[in-house]
Amino acid sequence: MGPKFSEDVIPITDLKLNPGRVVEHVAAVHRPVLLTKRGRGVAVVQSVSDYEIAEEERSFMRSVIAGLADLESGREVSLADAKARLGLG
Repeated sequence: MGPKFSEDVIPITDLKLNPGRVVEHVAAVHRPVLLTKRGRGVAVVQSVSDYEIAEEERSFMRSVIAGLADLESGREVSLADAKARLGLG
C-alpha cells in the first residue's frame, strides 16, 4: 500500500526529533513513510513485518512471471514428471 500523503510524508528532522513516533506510526498503519529533506524525498521507513510480506509477494510474482515465460517458450513438464523430479510420487 502506498503512502497517504496527508499522513505519511514527514521531514527528516521530525524523525530525528521523535523516531519512536515514526516507528509506531508505520507499525500501526502498515504503510511506508516517506522522509523528506528540503521538500524532496530521501528515504522510506517501513516496518520489518510489512517489508518481509512485500518482499515475499515480489518473490512470488517473479516466480509466476518466470513460470509464464517458461510456458511461452515451451519449457514445460507434465505434472507426473514434476512430481517424480520432486520425489512426490
